[in-house]
Amino acid sequence: MQNKGLVKLFALLFGLVSIYQLSFTFKANQIEKEAVELATNKIPSSEENYHAKRSREESNYLQSIANDTVYNMGIAKFTYNEVKQKAMNLGLDLKGGINVILQVSVKDILKGLANNTADPTFNKALEDATELQKNGQNTYLEDFFTAFDAIKGDTKLASPDIFYTKALDGEIDGSMSDDEVKVVIERKIDESIVSAFEVLRKRIDEFGVTSPNIQRLGTSGRILVELPGVKDVERATSLLQSTAQLEFWDAYKGEQFFPFLAQANETLKDVVDTKKGTEEAATETDDKSSQIDDLLGDAVTDSTAVTAVNPIFDLIRGQGYPGGPIIAKFEAKDKATVLDYLNRKEVRDLLPSEQRYVKFAFGKPEKNSELIDLYALVGNRENIPPLSGDVVTDARNQFSAVGKSEVSMQMNAKGAKIWEEMTGNAYAQGSQIAIVLDNIVYSAPGVTTGPIAGGSSSISGDFSLNEAIDLANVLRAGKLPASADIISSEVVGPSLGKEAIQSGTMSFMIALALVLLWMVFYYGKSGLFADIAMLLNILLIFGVLSGLGAVLTLPGIAGIVLTIGMSVDANVLIFERIREELGKGKGQVEAIKDGFGNALSSILDANITTGLTALILFVFGTGPIKGFATTLLIGIATSLFTAIFITRLLIDWYTNRGGKLEFATGITKNLFRNINIEFLKKRKIAYIISGSLIVVSLVSLFTNGLDQGVDFVGGRTYQVRFAHAVSSAEITDVLSDPAVFGSADAKTFGSSNQLKITTKHMVNESGTEADEHIREKLYQALVPYLEGISYEQFIDLNDVNKQVGLLETYKVSPTIADDIKQASLWAVLGSLIVVFLYILFRFKKWQYSLGAVAAVFHDVLIVLGVFSLTYKFMPFNMEINQAFIAAVLTVIGYSLNDTVVVFDRIREYFNEHTSWNFSKIVDVSLSSTLSRTLNTSLTTLVVLLAIFIFGGDSIRGFMFALIVGVVVGTYSSLFIATPVMYETVDKSNKKKALNGGE
Repeated sequence: MQNKGLVKLFALLFGLVSIYQLSFTFKANQIEKEAVELATNKIPSSEENYHAKRSREESNYLQSIANDTVYNMGIAKFTYNEVKQKAMNLGLDLKGGINVILQVSVKDILKGLANNTADPTFNKALEDATELQKNGQNTYLEDFFTAFDAIKGDTKLASPDIFYTKALDGEIDGSMSDDEVKVVIERKIDESIVSAFEVLRKRIDEFGVTSPNIQRLGTSGRILVELPGVKDVERATSLLQSTAQLEFWDAYKGEQFFPFLAQANETLKDVVDTKKGTEEAATETDDKSSQIDDLLGDAVTDSTAVTAVNPIFDLIRGQGYPGGPIIAKFEAKDKATVLDYLNRKEVRDLLPSEQRYVKFAFGKPEKNSELIDLYALVGNRENIPPLSGDVVTDARNQFSAVGKSEVSMQMNAKGAKIWEEMTGNAYAQGSQIAIVLDNIVYSAPGVTTGPIAGGSSSISGDFSLNEAIDLANVLRAGKLPASADIISSEVVGPSLGKEAIQSGTMSFMIALALVLLWMVFYYGKSGLFADIAMLLNILLIFGVLSGLGAVLTLPGIAGIVLTIGMSVDANVLIFERIREELGKGKGQVEAIKDGFGNALSSILDANITTGLTALILFVFGTGPIKGFATTLLIGIATSLFTAIFITRLLIDWYTNRGGKLEFATGITKNLFRNINIEFLKKRKIAYIISGSLIVVSLVSLFTNGLDQGVDFVGGRTYQVRFAHAVSSAEITDVLSDPAVFGSADAKTFGSSNQLKITTKHMVNESGTEADEHIREKLYQALVPYLEGISYEQFIDLNDVNKQVGLLETYKVSPTIADDIKQASLWAVLGSLIVVFLYILFRFKKWQYSLGAVAAVFHDVLIVLGVFSLTYKFMPFNMEINQAFIAAVLTVIGYSLNDTVVVFDRIREYFNEHTSWNFSKIVDVSLSSTLSRTLNTSLTTLVVLLAIFIFGGDSIRGFMFALIVGVVVGTYSSLFIATPVMYETVDKSNKKKALNGGE
């Protein structure tokens, strides 16, 4: 092998980088474990709602050390935030949390842009678009344009009764064609969705979830939000669905509240137990005293006393500018504490009468800082702002005459009148107006030119371009007329995540041990070298996942374990070729060299076809399925490197030292040797067997159907665990009562005391009220089986050790279910087309492609048939969902892997044995690769069985599909793919046709 030194260096560096990346994961886990222990010790289980309190305590502790150095590697130091960013992220199924897809109502935005017009053509087009959405794949806006064009007659989109409104004046005029108006409306819709996205992103940042993920899904108005680890699910759901609250408030000058802060600080000393020791107070006094003196001026305090503890002053980290609206600066982690102090009754009683209704609010954290500003806003008894955000008709970033970023804002007539009054007062008093979104002050500009009439304003300040864009988005969000409805959600309790980690780890270790032992048993010392390369492969997979910031899920663990099973394939191919070369009488060194060289083509072809299907799965998959595809793709790349280069390095090292390798043991030395099976003569029997299986499968599919999950039909699914075993049939009858859900389906999920309950009751209702209503009904119906737990205990998803009650919820609306089904169909068809084209490119003849695709169709139909025939009585979940589609695509890749190896050997033998007839070449090719086919299949099956048995309930159906697929795929590569290819070649010219001749 050439460049051994370079390979060694690369392997060493790659391994060290992987260890470096994984070290952050271990450190983050250590710190988070400490946070859990601190919270557990501080909040006893006897306290009410102790799970939520512990969760908040954990979060507060982690926030308090966010910028503290927690990891010193000698050559570099890292804060907790930096450690967390570099650590591997766990998905919902391993950590618990919430995953939702929100739909911003484009219909409502269109109504708002048209000023809620009563125009019959416009409103009929909206209704028709809603109907088109039920069975179509277009965006709502595309369907609206289609519906409008079909019924518009002489009506134009630029009509004064539709989009030629005062709010859109300047962008749309009456002379514009419909096509021109459509461009403007598309932009306005996109701006509204961007605004909603920004609002959600900022809310999530405020929520303090580690490793959140939020992204737009195409142009459909859908937004994906993943919050792994969030424990207060109710708050998170409310946070995501509530309409953005943009408000404009008059602001007090900060210095007006300095005396009040001094009085509040003294009052709180008597009622707040800060639990700060004398020593800590002494070390902080000197640092605080100068800030406090500056803040209070001539006010007299006892801040110099060594033992003094100041509930408010000890938290102050800075002050605002004279005449400005900022009272003081605090750390973000102290925000809740400060607001709690200032809103206590005994503290608010200290305020003078004219400030009695003051509204305290914090601003955004300063850039590259954890400090936030405290503002005092002019409130009122009703706590209603003088001006709300729905008056803003447009806002965008622009540049001033001197080239600085600023924001222009336009209000409607009602807003313009109030705005003129507010700006006049602010100008006269030299005060500011605070722009507040969801109780966060985003900006507090002053007024420098007198009252602003007409509703058109420019907000200037020390903005960067991005800050100006963000503020414009915030202002536009205020006029967003639609809330974001949750059309798909998955909520997983942390107790399930804990169990998933345990079962995933166990399946991983068992599968790994079995594969390592098998390789040594079958190949002896050379198998040991393959094992070392495989262990390095695992280290590299985890290192790459961590380095990429990928999310590890339970299917992701399955992908890694499956990669272990499939990664032996490359070593098996190499070792079998070496055994063949040794059998020809070649010396050990020459046989090893030729074995590695001859196996390379098959290895690359097999892994590329599998990689292509994994890539399609990555593109079309979401959530955990994308995680499965990610680990599979990474595993393919790293296993190629370790099998081809690392195994070769180890074998060369051993043989160069005089070692002798047999590439077999005494037991396996003669296994599959000198086999000469006439496969083609048995093809008619295989056709009868396969034909019968396909007919049975098709009959079952048309009569018995499939157990389609909510992914494909819509509905709600609840995973509920009981204290004792329950009857799924009895629970189904109870829940199907017209007084409950009318129709429902309960299935045993894993153990006999655990059910997966599915219902389509209120399937078209996506609001939180509907979710709450259904959960209450579910609880009331199940009360007799729950042994006295309360409703709050039943729905509580904060308890990491929860054993009884609701453990997981999953909801999919019918609209997105249709889209998921369509995307899944395209994923399967797309993979077949891509594979057909690749094999055509690689082997130059369509007969190869046809044989491969025929085998894949055969495999998919039989897998579907097995699921259709058995789902009613199998003791585990066999729903057809996104995970099943992932399994089907994996089966396609695996089946092709086997087939391509056989095809590669057929092509090789054409060149070596020119005197053989075509049928002999095919039979000998199949016989010579039989050892590799069975060895790889058995190894992969052992791995899959380990995951199936030990990997957890949620993944069992997924594994069963893969097990069936591997068995059927191995059979089809021998008895379907190659015979079909053989049948399609012109019998009079088979050899010439398949050898690339013309």
